[in-house]
Amino acid sequence: MRFLVRERLFAVGDDYWIEDADGRKVFLVDGKAMRVRDTFELKDAQGRTLVEIRQKLLSLRDTMLIERDGEQLARVKRKRLSLLRNHYRVTLVDGTELDISGKILDREFAIDYDGELLAQISRRWLTVRDTYGIDVVREDADAALLIAVSVCVIVLADKEHDG
Repeated sequence: MRFLVRERLFAVGDDYWIEDADGRKVFLVDGKAMRVRDTFELKDAQGRTLVEIRQKLLSLRDTMLIERDGEQLARVKRKRLSLLRNHYRVTLVDGTELDISGKILDREFAIDYDGELLAQISRRWLTVRDTYGIDVVREDADAALLIAVSVCVIVLADKEHDG
């Protein structure tokens, strides 16, 4: 499943669509403007909220929380500093951990579970500056969760790059 993310640089509330490989709008990332912390809702094409994404306010390292139906689903945080690559860890509520590593400036990341590639975030095959692809490798994967994780990683990586 390949998805195309087209961010709009100056959109109020950071709203943008995620399309499938055929150009159909599949998910809306609905940013909530005027909040103390970064907050997003990932919605389907019919406007139903699938997951909520928010920045955790008090933490030593930037952390994003993903919730589904009011219950925490996952926590995304930056791992220790590495000179060559950036690393993030996703901890699901059941204790499962996903590893994310990649190059911050290129927005090239791989999402792995126990050594198996689940998804890739990439601008390599795209030419528009604020457009990137999310390639969900496993057909049985929770695409909404992996897209929410991707949004978290891009937000955290942008903060590191800008900050």
